Amino acid sequence: MSTERDGKAKSTVFPVLFAISIAHLINDSLQAVIPASYPILRDSLHLSYTQLGMITFILYFSSSVMQPFVGAFADARPTPYMLPAGMLLSFLGMLGLAFAPGYMTVLGSVVLVGIASAVFHPEGARIAYLTAGSRRGLAQSIFQVGGNAGSAMAPLMTALIFYPFGQFGAIWFTIVAALGVVLQTWVARWYKGHLMTSRQMTKNKTAGQEELKYQRRVIGAIVVIILIAFARSLFGSSIGTYFVFYLMENYKLSIPEAQIYIFLYMGAGILGTFFGGPLSDRIGRKNVILLSVLGASPFALLLPHAGELWTYPLLVILGLINHSSFSVTVVYVQELMPGKVGMVSGLITGLAFGMGAIGTVVVGGLIDLTSLSIVITLCSFMPLFGFIGLLLPSDKTIRGRLEQKKDKNEMTTGV
Repeated sequence: MSTERDGKAKSTVFPVLFAISIAHLINDSLQAVIPASYPILRDSLHLSYTQLGMITFILYFSSSVMQPFVGAFADARPTPYMLPAGMLLSFLGMLGLAFAPGYMTVLGSVVLVGIASAVFHPEGARIAYLTAGSRRGLAQSIFQVGGNAGSAMAPLMTALIFYPFGQFGAIWFTIVAALGVVLQTWVARWYKGHLMTSRQMTKNKTAGQEELKYQRRVIGAIVVIILIAFARSLFGSSIGTYFVFYLMENYKLSIPEAQIYIFLYMGAGILGTFFGGPLSDRIGRKNVILLSVLGASPFALLLPHAGELWTYPLLVILGLINHSSFSVTVVYVQELMPGKVGMVSGLITGLAFGMGAIGTVVVGGLIDLTSLSIVITLCSFMPLFGFIGLLLPSDKTIRGRLEQKKDKNEMTTGV
């Protein structure tokens, strides 16, 4: 019976995996509607830049910072139909945004979209973990690529939806949210069936709690991963937010010309996210994490000193390398604490990413106090922070722990 179970565990459930990746694309594209609507909301509701900044803060706080708490709740009480319920909140958020008469209604709509995102990400990452079989890196990459593609749609939304239709253009995204509800209901049915037929989650939960009592190294490793993810997110957010102004200031480029550079960085990031996971399945999670953070360092240091032409390939290389560990850090921590998949997924994809995005506000303040060139140069040193990744436990150590717990579970249950 053990051999039969192991064989099943090694197979990847691709239909459900691709479905949750598409759901990720829908979720993050709906979240991207908020910043995409800023130019229109500013004019139609006469909002100030301070009010737009507050909308951004509320969005990141509700969608990212809350994820670990949602994940911890889901670890204790897995609730499959929380997924379509969250997407229903996004539907209401899009509806509210389309008809919002003022600032407070916009904030309420943003909270709904943010909470929906906070609900989706930990459970979505857990489903990717459960469908992965022996290819957890590949599965997490497929899942994360969906989200990256959704986030990258914001500029297209501004150009194709909000400019032609105005604020009411948000009504079109209720159709997208409705499709998301249907898709996630199907995924939730599979998830519910998996919970009913598998006792693995309960076993892992008990084993994970026992480990936390005597393994300070596990907690230390999680802190290191969160710091690495934070630095990576802050660097990427700074490039995406401020580097376009640096290009315009230094090379006298127009806005469309400068945006091409950022598009190349983001596009390369999607490829890096996809290929990083399968690579980690072959050479190890820690090796890919170190390759990502340390491999990006020399190119990041060159970026502020490169000419207009050389900036193109540097941004492509940085996008590929910097994002190659995006999904890998999630899988690494999931394997480090298999009984807390939802919580740790929320810590990496939610809290660390949200802190990095909010930290971009501090970077903007430094630019106001100093200069754009000085801060961009300082940001180029951020990938060097990845040296702390050398402190992480090896993949061999983590696999050994997982095998020990598996053996103990089989001895206890007689399976």
